[in-house]
Amino acid sequence: QPQLVESGGGLVQSGGSLRLSCEASGHSFTTFTLAWFRQAPGKDRTFVASINRNDANTLYSDSVKARFTISRDHAKNMMYLQMNRLTPEDTGVYYCAARNGDLSSYTEAYDLWGQGTQVTVSS
Repeated sequence: QPQLVESGGGLVQSGGSLRLSCEASGHSFTTFTLAWFRQAPGKDRTFVASINRNDANTLYSDSVKARFTISRDHAKNMMYLQMNRLTPEDTGVYYCAARNGDLSSYTEAYDLWGQGTQVTVSS
């Protein structure tokens, strides 16, 4: 059964860095677009970044552009999110997601979701 599992979350001070990982299993995701979303307490899930199937194109939300970098390793069926210069506004549960289509920032466009990993940035 296809599954996505996130890891790498934790507590970090403002200005620090974290690297999130998403392991895909049960299916070959090499032709899928993968993405990261996040959900702050009491708020809706929002788009962070996505990467298309051949890694040629990426998409970032304005709030993380130039601070976060999305990447993937097809051989390992892994996706990553390098997060630098973190701020308390980056706090939330981070989810990876997959869709059999092009880049999208819409939550509804994604078919498969992980359980999430908590990121907390202290001021």
